Amino acid sequence: MSRIAVFPGSFDPITIGHYDIVQRALPLFDKIIVAIGQNSNKKYLFSLEQRLDFLDRLWENEPKVERNAYKGLTTDFCKTENANYLLRGIRSAADFEYEKTIAQLNKDLNPDIETVFFMSAPQYSHISSTIVREILLNNGKAHRFLPAKIHELMVV
Repeated sequence: MSRIAVFPGSFDPITIGHYDIVQRALPLFDKIIVAIGQNSNKKYLFSLEQRLDFLDRLWENEPKVERNAYKGLTTDFCKTENANYLLRGIRSAADFEYEKTIAQLNKDLNPDIETVFFMSAPQYSHISSTIVREILLNNGKAHRFLPAKIHELMVV
């Protein structure tokens, strides 16, 4: 059986912290699917097409990373992709409490799913997509918080 992990999120935008987690997780999995969950109630800065393009370009030379988008429950998406692992990043104790609850709910929904937590590297633990979006919206310098390839592509 292949070890397939789904790394779900909105990735609006994908940050250097997200990128670091995927890169560090690569040795553990045969494939990682960076999956953009679609929420019709959420207002995004970047379109779904832009975010998918960011993911394509970021891992264009890494065959073990795929990207996709989905609607509905993450556990249902995992079933369609034959993934038994969810990859999640933890930046703080508050993140852990939230993610622990989600992991337990996901396990109830699909007992075959295991959530694998990666602690954020200390230099990235303060970075969130929400904060980076605010910096971008206010014409701030966000390059330190984004993978270089992505910063070059951004047009807000």
